[in-house]
Amino acid sequence: MATLTQAAGTLPKPDGDFYQVVECLNDAERDTLKQVRAFMEAAVAPVITKYWAEDSFPFEVLPGLRDLKIGGLGYSGYGCRGGSTLLTGFVMMEMARVDASFATFFGVHNGLAIGSIYLGGSEEQRKKWIPPMARLEKIGAFGLTEPLVGSGTGGGLTTTAKREGDIWVLNGQKKWIGNSTWCDLTVIWARDLADNQVKGFIIENKTTPGFKVEKIQNKIALRIVQNGLITLDNCHVSEENRLQADTSFGDTAKVLRMTRAGVAWMSTGCGMGAYEHALAYAQTREQFGKPIAKFQLVQDLLAKMLGNITASQCMVLRLSQMQDEGKLKDYHASLAKAFCTVRLRETVAWAREVLGGNGILLDYQVARFFADSEALYSYEGTREMNTLIVGKAITGFSAFV
Repeated sequence: MATLTQAAGTLPKPDGDFYQVVECLNDAERDTLKQVRAFMEAAVAPVITKYWAEDSFPFEVLPGLRDLKIGGLGYSGYGCRGGSTLLTGFVMMEMARVDASFATFFGVHNGLAIGSIYLGGSEEQRKKWIPPMARLEKIGAFGLTEPLVGSGTGGGLTTTAKREGDIWVLNGQKKWIGNSTWCDLTVIWARDLADNQVKGFIIENKTTPGFKVEKIQNKIALRIVQNGLITLDNCHVSEENRLQADTSFGDTAKVLRMTRAGVAWMSTGCGMGAYEHALAYAQTREQFGKPIAKFQLVQDLLAKMLGNITASQCMVLRLSQMQDEGKLKDYHASLAKAFCTVRLRETVAWAREVLGGNGILLDYQVARFFADSEALYSYEGTREMNTLIVGKAITGFSAFV
């Protein structure tokens, strides 16, 4: 295990990859991951607490992110980076290890927005939209959740779409839409009044009449992600911008299945970040004349945190392997999302406990991970909704209302 030199002597360096799962990647994939880690530690880590406290986005780091050329990671063609689902998961984990907000921003763009067009768009739409999104020249958002419809999106959206010739008229609201306050395009999901089916629409935020976004204020989690309340007031969208291959909520669910697995990876990374900061603190913080890492109760907390992280890593590792093998089902992703976020909540709480009173200060980093875990726990399907998806698969009975 790698070591570092401190005043107390040579001590193990905090490392959340206890079972060395990174070795499941090939050499080229590990090189990509090293580049992502270097960028996150050199460009993002030094400024992220400031932006988190200010509830603002660090636009200054976007050029460096573009230079990594990881836009379109996991997709083939259309100028995308390509690569395995496994590599994509490791990248999401690596980003969240430094900041879950930044990982969420990238996940919304690369997973939900690009994924919607990649899976549901026509060939012409893919050629038009995906290349500039893969280059991070155009940033995307994903508008599904509504003020009064969260977990119940599959049962009926209140946002409506009515076709009038070659124009669709959209009315309604969307809430908690990450990136929407500043991005270039948003994929909006609405219920077609003609057939009552959900359809997807690409809306260009800055030029579409009837499209309005208000920033959601006073969040206690993922403060760097700029979430918006979108109002669609007789918003006109051309038939050309309707996702041509999407005809029902089942098509929307294909995107969610893919990205729900990504949230499990992010949750694992968020736990890693909290653990590594807590361990480094314990190795240097002295009480009663010695580092608190020497106390049995502190070591017990650290070991339990590492157990949660390692179990989650092994689960998401296999999850992504199944996705690359074409075996992934909704219930597989749901189990991982539910399990990993529950373990995350435990882990960040124990990390905060290790730091004592300092655990509520942003200066020591752990407080940020502690707060951000609450959003990861809820979005992309609550624990309860995901366990019901798993429950239906294993019992054969649906317990949904």
